[in-house]
Amino acid sequence: MGELLDKFDRIAAGYSEHDYADPQRYAARRAQVIVELGPSLEPGASVLDLGCGDGIMAAPLAAHGLRYWGTDASAGMIEAARRRNPGVPFEVARSEEYEPPEPVDATICLRSFYYAPDRRAFFRRVAGYTRTKFVFDFRPRVHDPTEIVADLRAAGFSAIDLRPFFLPQLRRVPVPLVPVVYGLERTGPLAAAAVRRYGRLFCAATV
Repeated sequence: MGELLDKFDRIAAGYSEHDYADPQRYAARRAQVIVELGPSLEPGASVLDLGCGDGIMAAPLAAHGLRYWGTDASAGMIEAARRRNPGVPFEVARSEEYEPPEPVDATICLRSFYYAPDRRAFFRRVAGYTRTKFVFDFRPRVHDPTEIVADLRAAGFSAIDLRPFFLPQLRRVPVPLVPVVYGLERTGPLAAAAVRRYGRLFCAATV
């Protein structure tokens, strides 16, 4: 874990601009899915971002009227998040160990839930302080959705919604094609088949 944290500390400056072809659009689309998938989040709801990286999700979630704060195990990432989002609360903490001072309406964990050494224990911990829903994303070709759903149910989550997400991370989509990409996410069986090889699945789990 120490080597991994050292790596993230080194790449923290400009991380989102390096890791995403279109970081603002990608973050805005994620925020929309986070708000809409499963029980919807209303303005004023609190959102805890575990593994927040350089805080790229703070602004788009705040644009939905949500109260945001983030944690990350990398001190370098938290420093970058604070520079990107002055006045927004961030804290250095490992996701699988963090306990917020009070329950939150939503917990999110993007591109990082798999760092927890004990997935069920991590899910169970999140279920204990999340009132409305836990939202995270993963690649089905890497992580078996059936196993993830089983772990969520074992951790106490009763309702689980899955949705394909096809906006590319590493390629900028021409503006006229963006609605087409979004539309593909809602094509039912076609989207379910495609996401096994391309894109990601977003999951919203409710206790």
